[in-house]
Amino acid sequence: MGELSAADRPPVAVEDDLRSVMRNFATGVCVVSTFSDAESTRRHNALTINSLTSLSLDPALVSLSIRRDSAFLHDLMESRVWALSLLDGGGEDLARIFARPAEERGKALRSLPSEPGERTGALLLDSAAWMECRYRDHLVAGDHLLIVGEVVGTGVRHTRSSLVFLHGAFHRFERRAT
Repeated sequence: MGELSAADRPPVAVEDDLRSVMRNFATGVCVVSTFSDAESTRRHNALTINSLTSLSLDPALVSLSIRRDSAFLHDLMESRVWALSLLDGGGEDLARIFARPAEERGKALRSLPSEPGERTGALLLDSAAWMECRYRDHLVAGDHLLIVGEVVGTGVRHTRSSLVFLHGAFHRFERRAT
């Protein structure tokens, strides 16, 4: 199969085309949580993301990507800790709640069942799996910040399904019985 030369490739409207291309890439869905301790009062914050990547097993490192103008990012960079709740197939409502504006997310955090992680204090939600992370490094990447964290705690609950995001919608991925 022959390759197209650079001159033969059609021009690309990168921003729109990248969004269209990435809609074809299935990702897991999780809620990342952190907090701010302003004025001696802990205020929790959480956000739905699908940009979680495993980077290394030794040491255990993951990365996530958050818009640089996000108030959530400010809280995360201040606390330097976060928790990730990897959503199962029944987690679509949680994913939608934590994709809303900050005020609505805060209200939900005060009413939904959660518990502070033992190693970070960031909230863990009902989910298929979870991890707690401490800040290790970051990289400015366009309009986002790529944040690298060291995994300091993990847990798994055995569920039969996972929540994935594909073609602009949430889907339930069923695991086959063994």
